[in-house]
Amino acid sequence: MENSGYTTITRQSGLAKEMRVVANNIANAATSGFRQEGVIFSEYVKSVDGASSLSMGQADARNTSFAQGGLTQTGGQFDFAIEGDGFFLVETPLGERLTRAGAFSPNADGDLVTPDGYRVLDAGGAPVFIPPGAEDIAVSADGTISTNGDPVGQLGLVQPLNPQGLLREDGVMFRADEGYEPAEQGRILQSFVENSNVNPILQLTRMIEVQRAYELGASFLEAEDERVRQAMRTISQ
Repeated sequence: MENSGYTTITRQSGLAKEMRVVANNIANAATSGFRQEGVIFSEYVKSVDGASSLSMGQADARNTSFAQGGLTQTGGQFDFAIEGDGFFLVETPLGERLTRAGAFSPNADGDLVTPDGYRVLDAGGAPVFIPPGAEDIAVSADGTISTNGDPVGQLGLVQPLNPQGLLREDGVMFRADEGYEPAEQGRILQSFVENSNVNPILQLTRMIEVQRAYELGASFLEAEDERVRQAMRTISQ
């Protein structure tokens, strides 16, 4: 196979990865707290015989958009949205994770948990506890939880030390290997949830563009294969 074939194959591989990412974005356009993901293409250039070069593209890196999603009022007293910077802190079997999805509820033990049963933590890493039979629950902008006017706890609102180092896990969960700190700029809204920040129209448009680019590459490979076969038939005659 000639250099042009290798270059096209690497491009096709990258386009296939981007198609999977775009499809996942569209599938989660209605998922509360979901952050849109993108693919980063890079180019690898290698000298060939000192007279020419071989260029190959790869799409091994991804980036996540942390743009604010729209806010939807739910009326649920344990639904929370973050306006501005910050993440909720959640305890999972694999360790502490960060999320923007704030649809919580108390479990049988009074711990505030996610729909998957993971406990929500305060800024110090302790579970957020809702007293049994608590009434008139209110949450202030800094996450302080009060019942009948008396503070009983506080939702953790944290910011990763290195936002670009966040690793996505399980759709709306992120791992911050470099640690986190209290978020100073964000505020918590009660009875709201944050929508996905995916723009479905733009993602559908991008899907069409990627599909067309992939089909163009496939046509080139087919034509190149036929050219090589024709050359071999000519030589063998």
